[in-house]
Amino acid sequence: MDKIIGIGNALVDVLVTLKDEVLINELGLQAGGMTLIDENKFANIKDRFKTMETHKANGGSAGNTIRALAIMGSKVGFIGKTGDDEFGHFFVDSCESVGIDTKITISELPSGVASTFISPNGERTFATYLGAASTLKAEDLRVEMFEGYSYLYLEGYLVQDHDMILTAVEMAKQAGLQICLDMASYNIVEAEKEIFTLLLNKYVDIVFANEEEVKAFTGKAPEEALNDLAQYCSISIVKMGKNGSIIKKGTEIIHVDALDVPNVVDTTGAGDFFAAGFLYGLTSGYSFTKCAKIGSLLASKVIQTIGTDLSEAEWNEIKEEVNTIVSE
Repeated sequence: MDKIIGIGNALVDVLVTLKDEVLINELGLQAGGMTLIDENKFANIKDRFKTMETHKANGGSAGNTIRALAIMGSKVGFIGKTGDDEFGHFFVDSCESVGIDTKITISELPSGVASTFISPNGERTFATYLGAASTLKAEDLRVEMFEGYSYLYLEGYLVQDHDMILTAVEMAKQAGLQICLDMASYNIVEAEKEIFTLLLNKYVDIVFANEEEVKAFTGKAPEEALNDLAQYCSISIVKMGKNGSIIKKGTEIIHVDALDVPNVVDTTGAGDFFAAGFLYGLTSGYSFTKCAKIGSLLASKVIQTIGTDLSEAEWNEIKEEVNTIVSE
């Protein structure tokens, strides 16, 4: 099985379930999107959280994907940056407990935290204080970090530091890796379309996008947008929520239905887990159809719980269902 290394914002998610979207509006956040916040706004949110029931879990888009891959049995690593504090230690311990080879550097800033607001319909809104995570710079990277791996998995949130992400992909290519990119968030795509275009055109081999992100990039509906993405990348995947996913490689197009989930609790990590399932299948040598089915399975499980921490029993059930998919 090919090894995968991820690079992303090393974040701890602090999640809260809301009865309505009043707090989201009061804080001036984009419902369903990701908003970067400063230390003062983060302090304000922490004060609000003192009177609310919260849940702490490892987060970050690439972190979620890499952690899920590790639990599935893949050989994985993760590059990121934390503070030398409670949240940073929580992040590293959580990664290493599932076998992730962590390549974490330490910042003087506090560790990054993603305050995650879960609306009644399961939609999640992030207010992200990057803290230490934002101090991961090009000079922290070395070619040796990528050696021994076959794939580099990038989260789209990193594109805001052009120098760092371009250094990462250049080093990965130098080490012989294929590049996987998840577009991450529609508002990031809108703000950074030029660098996304450069990455897709020159470096990316496999791209993941949901229908909002691909519309922000191409201005088109998923089916048409898939054809546009395929002009850049070897493998293009568009995730369409309850409408499933579509994959294109060359002239081959595959549509895979989503699994029916009657009670969506929290969509946090759905796209990250889909990518984990797809890449697990890909590095195991399965067909694209089976890859997408495994991705849909993982996504369907994570949206039935708060956050991205599934129990051992849930993971065992997932592995049994994966065995059924691959034996079809």
